[in-house]
Amino acid sequence: MYIGIISDTHAYVDKRIKKFLEPVDALWHAGDFGNIETADELASFKPLKGVYGNCDGAEIRLDYPPVQLMEVEGCKILMTHIGGYPGRYDRKAQQLIEGYRPDIFVCGHSHILKVVNDKHYDMLVLNPGAAGIYGFHQVQTALRFKIEKGRIFDMEVGQWEFER
Repeated sequence: MYIGIISDTHAYVDKRIKKFLEPVDALWHAGDFGNIETADELASFKPLKGVYGNCDGAEIRLDYPPVQLMEVEGCKILMTHIGGYPGRYDRKAQQLIEGYRPDIFVCGHSHILKVVNDKHYDMLVLNPGAAGIYGFHQVQTALRFKIEKGRIFDMEVGQWEFER
């Protein structure tokens, strides 16, 4: 399965990000969609799994939960908006990690793209950065990778300078 991951669109979907995500089978959004129209646009583009973020309002929160627990191709996935990084996890994220023991932990919020192997929990931590143009970041980012029989491979980073 080919997966694309984005976060922090904040009501903006760039055509270059959609082009980067065109070949994926499914899209995961790690929160801060911005509005329901953005979520609907993404859901009509690719099968979408998402979580709401701290900036998302009631409409998003009615359709998307705060946490997604998934099993994909033999991997346990935990996705939430505010997560942190190895050694510095958000308290709620830490509890979810300890309870679910995922192979892949996906979060957003920081607007900083990171791919980190957490040796303590034996999991891959993925933060796709920010796909939108709202925030302090200077580059829009996204991730895509393949997952098959418990193995993650061919991970790629998409990044673009703002076009306003």
